[in-house]
Parts: sequence; C-alpha cells; structure tokens
Amino acid sequence: MSTLRFKAVVKASERVPVDVPIPDKLPSENFGKYVFNRTQMSKYLSKETLKIVLEAIDQGGVLQREIADHVAAGMKMWAMERGATHYTHWFQPLTRGTAEKHDSFIDYINGPGGGIIERFPGGLLAQQEPDASSFPSGGIRNTFEARGYTAWDPSSPAFIIDDTLCIPTVFISYTGEALDYKTPLLKALSAIDKAAVGVCKLFDSNIKKVYSYLGWEQEYFLVDEALYNARPDLNLTDRTLMGHESAKNQQLEDHYFGAIPPRVAAFMREVEYEAYKYGIPLKTRHNEVAPNQFELAPIYGETNLAVDQNLLIMILMEKIATKHHFKLLLHEKPFAGINGSGKHCNWSLATNTGIGLFTPGKKPTENLMFVTFLVNTLMAVYKH
Repeated sequence: MSTLRFKAVVKASERVPVDVPIPDKLPSENFGKYVFNRTQMSKYLSKETLKIVLEAIDQGGVLQREIADHVAAGMKMWAMERGATHYTHWFQPLTRGTAEKHDSFIDYINGPGGGIIERFPGGLLAQQEPDASSFPSGGIRNTFEARGYTAWDPSSPAFIIDDTLCIPTVFISYTGEALDYKTPLLKALSAIDKAAVGVCKLFDSNIKKVYSYLGWEQEYFLVDEALYNARPDLNLTDRTLMGHESAKNQQLEDHYFGAIPPRVAAFMREVEYEAYKYGIPLKTRHNEVAPNQFELAPIYGETNLAVDQNLLIMILMEKIATKHHFKLLLHEKPFAGINGSGKHCNWSLATNTGIGLFTPGKKPTENLMFVTFLVNTLMAVYKH
C-alpha cells in the first residue's frame, strides 16, 4: 500500500496517446449519422407525415395516433438498417444523468409458440410505463404508487447508441406531476414563447413564435486511471476529501489556453468525431485554468435539443475517457485550492423572423425592442 501511489505515477508516466484513426469523411459528411433528424425523416416518412411532424416540432402541438404509427414505422426501418435491435425511452429522472430501459423490437406473429417478427407500433413510440417507484418524486406520492409514464418528445430527435434506438422522452407520474427535468424545461420554453410573442407583436405583427437558444460549455478534469484508482475518495465521491495541495497549482496561470497534451488531444479528437455522428456541433476545445482541466463547447442550438446533447456528450466522454485510460471528472469541485468545473449557459431568444432579441441594433432608434427584452429579463431574474 505504501508504494501504490508511486507505482501509479510510474504507470501514468509510461502512457502514450491512443491512436485515433482520422475519419475518411469530412465532419459535415458524418454529421448526424446516428440521428433520426429532418434529413433522415424526409427519406423514411411520407410527405404528408413529414409535414405534420415538422409542424408539431416547430409550432408545438399533439400528434395523432395514426401519425405516430407512420413515424414509428419509418424510425424502426431507419434504426434496423443501422444495426439496432432494441429501443428505449431515454429520460432525465431527478437523479444524475439519464435513465433507460431497453426492449427489443421482437414480438410474436400469431401469439405464444409461433414465430417472431420485429414490430414497433406508434403506441410504443408515444408512451411507455416504466416502474417509477424507485425514482425520486419530491415526496408527491407514496412509494407503492409505482406507476409512471414516459412520453415521446418529438422536438428532440431519436438517435442510436450501439444496438439501441434512444427516444428522448418526458417522465411523469400517473397523476401528471413531473418526475424529470425535461418536463419543467418544456413548460418554461412554452411560457417564454407565449409571453415573448405578446411583447414582440407590439413591434412587429409578423412575429409568430420566439425560440430559446442555448450554447453550453462543458468543463471537465481528466485523471489517469492509475492515479484515480490510487485514491479511494476519488473512487467513491468523484472528488478529493483529504490530502495536501500540490506544489504547483494554477498560480502561474500557464495552463489556460496552453498547448494541449498529446494524450488529451487524442481524447478530444475522438470525442469530436463521435459527437459529429450524433449531430452535436462541437466547435471549441482548449485547456482550462486548473491543471488537468479542459473544456469543450458546441455552436449554440435550440435549448431543449442543446440540453439533450449535453447529456449525451457527457455519456460519450465517459466511454471514450476509459478507452484512453483516463477517468473523467464532471464534479463541480473535485479538488480543493484550484478552480472547479462549471457548465456555462449562453442563453438567448430569437424570433421566427430571424431577429435576435438580445442583439442591439446598429442605431439607437432601432434598440427599443432590445432594451425592452433586456430590462424584462433582468427584472425576471431579480424577481425569480
């Protein structure tokens, strides 16, 4: 035990960057490869179905059961052509990260004892009934009231991880209370849209909808797995609980925007390659302030989709970090005495006519709508 850390340091120092093959296609050619996005919908859905689905995504609204059947058939065909054998309703319970229960596409043709066939009707796409008794509920119901429902969120596209079609969903109780983080977010986006459109119409009657946009930044630490395994506190809590500060922290301010270490650069490249396949437009990568701290950030996107992409990128980062013999630390304060990791949220509003509501005009006389929304936002933050 007395030499464990010395051995870990030696092992970490002997690591070399993992070879990451350069894709033979441009990022734009691989972008969204594993996502049932609008491009894929246009190939697998009829024009009538596609029009109704896109209207539901862009304007909000409820899809009829027969439309869900058409979408499910196209989605299943697309997924199975890419090797998917299972599907899951991918939701965000009141715990860390995401939750999922995998079901296969198979079903009996003519009842038990017969052959099987792959089926995925619209009912399975639209709604599932997972056991909600073991998820946090904030005390709104008793443990034995187990029933909960996941319901499809059409505004966030389905995607494939390994052999599983992942369908973003909300998670609610039998009586309709939210048991997740997505439901209140969707309600908030709807409320902002409704309130903002009312204000916008005072300036321009052509404005019909206001979209919320989010550009997140994900900070993280990378620790060699040998050093990580030598620390029980890191293993159990993802942060250090004991020990002395290192001799050199961030006092010299030489890590921020510094040259990226080769092992980390290889990790970053593989994360980017995978992210592009999932339609996540990663734009920036760099060293952060603290030693072994780094950051990645995408181009901004619609808020609901951006949140789902952030959850997905954290899953991808953890998997890829293991491949590179790293342990990914996403805890907000894993080490005392140095900077913690934040998740900056660059938020904005824009109209369906392309006007950025937080973008000032070129002339003072064009700034009235900008000033109105700036003042309203500051007051909303102050009040709430």
